[in-house]
Amino acid sequence: MNIGEIARRAGVSRSTVSYVLSGKRAVSATTRQRIQAVIDELGYRPNASARALKEGRTRTLGLVIPPANQRLTDMQLGFVASVVEAAARHDLDVLLSPSGGDHDRSFERIVTGRRVDGVVLMEIRLTDDRVTRLATAGVPFVTIGRTAEPHGMSWIDVDYAALISRCVHHLADLGHRQVALVNRSAELVAAGYGPSHRALAGFRAATAERGLTGIDVCCGDDTASGEAGMTQLLATHPQVTAVATINEAALPGMQRALHAAGLSVPGDFSVTGVAAQHWAEDFRPPLTAADVPTRDMGAEAVSLLLELIAAPGGTPRHRLYAPPISLRESTGPARTR
Repeated sequence: MNIGEIARRAGVSRSTVSYVLSGKRAVSATTRQRIQAVIDELGYRPNASARALKEGRTRTLGLVIPPANQRLTDMQLGFVASVVEAAARHDLDVLLSPSGGDHDRSFERIVTGRRVDGVVLMEIRLTDDRVTRLATAGVPFVTIGRTAEPHGMSWIDVDYAALISRCVHHLADLGHRQVALVNRSAELVAAGYGPSHRALAGFRAATAERGLTGIDVCCGDDTASGEAGMTQLLATHPQVTAVATINEAALPGMQRALHAAGLSVPGDFSVTGVAAQHWAEDFRPPLTAADVPTRDMGAEAVSLLLELIAAPGGTPRHRLYAPPISLRESTGPARTR
């Protein structure tokens, strides 16, 4: 059903129907009532464009994601799904826009094109030019992740430093003396990717506090990299008896490498970390981990963004998530090998 059919049944022009829907021009009470009666009879619901004309908004949120040539991890996909789902509950559309690499023009169109009412920005670096650009342009935005100095901005994040620290303390309590951190890729670390740097800081602080030998390694976000990285770790540091990781996409490969080396989990080797719940539950045996609440985080990001859109001068707010470590079967007492 469209405004042409409404106009035909009400005996008016399409432009008159548009004026009633948008409020752009005055329409006589009699004509307005006749048009509204047809709308009610047909159960017509104005689309986002018509509502935008009336409200001065697009009723669309921008979601800036990593470049399209990079495969999104399940956690990243979880954030995308949760933002889209939360937006839909508010009858809002979501415009996905990749950024970085060859996609800077796409991001710039989001900033300058007035195509969205606000932006959710993912995968934040400690120093992030995108954050500066959005702030300078006056576009309402919320980040999933945070910069090194996030004052004055609204954000949602996971406390990777605290969670990896808890993982190390858990391993130390089980008697592990030489442990490793399997981080994200070297490229992300070099680019200043926030979670990688904060996880490493938490790992180093906790190993120093407990007097452990700590080894940190980078790993690509895929099964093959996880297998290669774990194989190399076992070869170069045979005394390591446990790892903590924030690289959930590498977990299947890490599992393969441990199996190929003849190491049982947790009898010979313990694994823990921060991951989406389904990754933790699919690991064999199930992974002791802090389960990242992607659904809650995406919904809260949208909620904070809607607050900023409704009250542009409002006080920025943030939320730092630190979910508990769910004790499953992948960690156990250290054994001498």
